[in-house]
Amino acid sequence: MTTSLYARMRALPGHEDTVARMLATFAVSVRSEPGNLVFDPWRETGNEGSFFVYEVYADASAFAEHLASPHSVAFKAQLADHVAGAASELTPLGSLA
Repeated sequence: MTTSLYARMRALPGHEDTVARMLATFAVSVRSEPGNLVFDPWRETGNEGSFFVYEVYADASAFAEHLASPHSVAFKAQLADHVAGAASELTPLGSLA
C-alpha cells in the first residue's frame, strides 16, 4: 500500500526565495529515490511565504528510507533556518477508494 502525505511550511520573512530554491533542488533528489512515486512542491498563489508539497511513496518502508536518506537529513537541517517552527509540518493521507 502506498504512503501519501503532504508537507506544509511557512518561510520566514525574507526567506521565501531561498525556500523555493531549496525545494526545487530537493525535489530532484527525492524524485530519484527508488520508492518515490510523486514529489510535487508548490508555492501558494497569493501567499508567497507558504509552501505545500504533495508526496507519494511505494510503501511505508520507502518513506522511512526517504526520511533517513542523506539528502533528506541535510535538507531538514538547512530548512530549519528558513521556516517558521524550524520544520515542515507533515500530514499523512488515507485513500477513500
